[in-house]
Amino acid sequence: MSFEKIILQHDTRGISELSKFLVPDFCINAAKLTLENIGTVFITTGFYIKKSKAIETDGPLGAIAIGNALEKLGFDVVYITDQYIDPYINKFATPTSRKILFPILNLEESIIFSNNLILEENPSLLISIERPGSHSDNQYRNMRDIKFTEHVARIDTLFNSKIKSIGIGDGGNEIGMGNLYQQIINSKTLVNFPAVSKVSELIISSVSNWGGYGLVGAISKMTNLNLLPSIQYAENLLIELVELGAVDGISGVHEYCVDGFNIKRNSKVLEQIIQESQLPD
Repeated sequence: MSFEKIILQHDTRGISELSKFLVPDFCINAAKLTLENIGTVFITTGFYIKKSKAIETDGPLGAIAIGNALEKLGFDVVYITDQYIDPYINKFATPTSRKILFPILNLEESIIFSNNLILEENPSLLISIERPGSHSDNQYRNMRDIKFTEHVARIDTLFNSKIKSIGIGDGGNEIGMGNLYQQIINSKTLVNFPAVSKVSELIISSVSNWGGYGLVGAISKMTNLNLLPSIQYAENLLIELVELGAVDGISGVHEYCVDGFNIKRNSKVLEQIIQESQLPD
């Protein structure tokens, strides 16, 4: 089974219907782009759940998996955080990676902040996984179309630059989903206010963490290096994430689930990705 088919399993929202509008091997394409742009990489994640006043479990696990993998390949990994996700990234990122806090500002101030940050850091690649992107009205909404703009640092303004980029999402309101804007608008099951930000390569998945694993799996396969997290490590990270305060994005409850899928289901998907990677012993 291909990486793409693995990460689009158990689709409960209709995101898999969009795969026909992408190249069949979109994980491989994103992996190629990654390997062609070794240097400083910005990685961002963190989706705030308004009713729970907490970030969700989908996104951080995939972001850390990507960051750890790219560090092993020689990237200078920089996590772009906000006030909500920052404590979690500080807890789980390696000591050799860096963190930059993006403040909650208005649109004009955010664009200035993004432009200055790009000038200072000169990143070779931008990666977003389960990070909200604004609609054309500059508002951020969740899957139920409820606005939570006042809780969002406008990190998607970074992706308006010409720097090569990868977006990973599962619902239509994440950074990068502008690539399929019209298709999402026409969907009867996805969000009504899609994100407009576009990326060089888009990865869609039933759960964004799975898309992150799919990217790392594809990179592992191309480099013949074992870059994926172990199942035990991923399970422990999910448990610690929840104990720190993260919630399931569907229920909004502090439980060891990601978008309604329990630890066992998440581990099974990661196991399949590891097998598809054909990693050396």
